[in-house]
Amino acid sequence: MQQISNVEPAESGKKQEQAVLSLTHAAKTFGPVVALADGTVEIRPGEIHALVGENGAGKSTLVKILAGLHNPDSGDFRLSGEPVHFRNVAESKAAGISVIYQEPTLFPDLTVAENIFIGRQPKGRSGLISRAQMRRQASELFQRLGVPIDPSRVAEGLSIADQQIIEIAKAISMEAKVLVMDEPTAALSGVEVDRLFAVARALRDKGTGILFISHRFDEVFDLCDRITVMRDGRYIATHRTADVTVERIVREMVGRDIGTLFPKTEAEIGKTVLNVDGISSAGVFRDISFEVRAGEIVALAGLVGAGRTEVARAVFGIDSYDSGHITVEGKPLKPRDPQAAIAAGLGFVPEDRRKQGLVMNLSVARNVTLTLRNKFVTAGLINGAKERRAAQEWSRRLQVKAGSQEHAVSTLSGGNQQKVVLAKWLATDPRLLIIDEPTRGIDVGTKSEVHRLISDLAGRGIAILMISSELPEVLGMADRVLVMREGRITAHLSRAEANPESVMHAATSSTGVTE
Repeated sequence: MQQISNVEPAESGKKQEQAVLSLTHAAKTFGPVVALADGTVEIRPGEIHALVGENGAGKSTLVKILAGLHNPDSGDFRLSGEPVHFRNVAESKAAGISVIYQEPTLFPDLTVAENIFIGRQPKGRSGLISRAQMRRQASELFQRLGVPIDPSRVAEGLSIADQQIIEIAKAISMEAKVLVMDEPTAALSGVEVDRLFAVARALRDKGTGILFISHRFDEVFDLCDRITVMRDGRYIATHRTADVTVERIVREMVGRDIGTLFPKTEAEIGKTVLNVDGISSAGVFRDISFEVRAGEIVALAGLVGAGRTEVARAVFGIDSYDSGHITVEGKPLKPRDPQAAIAAGLGFVPEDRRKQGLVMNLSVARNVTLTLRNKFVTAGLINGAKERRAAQEWSRRLQVKAGSQEHAVSTLSGGNQQKVVLAKWLATDPRLLIIDEPTRGIDVGTKSEVHRLISDLAGRGIAILMISSELPEVLGMADRVLVMREGRITAHLSRAEANPESVMHAATSSTGVTE
């Protein structure tokens, strides 16, 4: 069993504080599948500790052990030095461990205060639930967090960011000693991320131990005190953040050097494939005009809520628009008709691959061939052999890692799910591929693979319209950058003109369009 350890030097001779949580050499198998071979992590009071690794590294299984969802087959699990064994989630929470997931699960028809105290509502002298006391205690929690949320409002309609803050307030009300944040920023805007980080730092300063899981290295290095790396279900190393570089962490995560995360190659730019001319949708976007040429990667950049995804959905015919028109290779594209878009040679990889790009309970093969079903139907029946051959070919081309083509696509890692969505659309031989957040929630090793694939597609003459919230991805992959702000394009930037300052200025300022 290979194990790389990093023994931290003593801190100026000062005795280190006992860990509030330690999991050592934990293992977990599901039948023949080894989900976790050697899970090790230590969280100290008053620290924010990052857990990083590629998809499939074992992070999720480790978190589920901490949360009481899984019992480890072996290993040592301690809280404040005392051995623990959780039989369920309730026991984990009672012991002081709270997990904040990327998508919180509040009861939408209950108020904020009711969600915080559900199952343990404060009672008055009469023995009945005291809603006034519940609201007062919730207000005090939000004051401690420095976040103005009305305890009386119904949870339905709250942003993901506010829902996460409510989950944190619930954890504080239960006197959590350890807070686990699992990809908490994936769906947040920059302002919301700043607010979440301010709350996390305040909790750290009051002695709470925080385990922070993220694929975003800028966040890890900005927020976290230490970093634990996992690879292939095993513990690799723990470092003080100040002592390491992103390059070293990446090398430990993937077991190899990645020459470049953005393998952009020069492609011959051909004729215009997509022309969008002055399309508007009331209250969503207005006067949007741009073109994408064969072999060109055009990025739509901007802050969350700028209208980028809405424009892409309108181009593909999912959503309607009020005025303007769209042509593909000079021919008008029928509005509000995805089938017409597909027939014209468009493919669309959506932002939410699990809900919009895949049918999670269907097999890998069936998902890959969803767009080709008519080719495999004879006398009203699907020819399974032809379907499997086609799926195997595209899975091979995109190097989809799956135990079997017949396994449900839900069993794959996020990166391999993204490859399946790409395979589904590449099988249609598209002229233009729209890709919304191509690497969201994907580990760094697979990001490089997806970027290389996008570059190869452009090299084959496919026009690419890419939407991304990750500025390095935009700058690293795009031939041209279109920046949106509040439903309008505020800048058209060439690759040479695009830099962090010019993109962020166009995304945040109210100045006019630049060409």
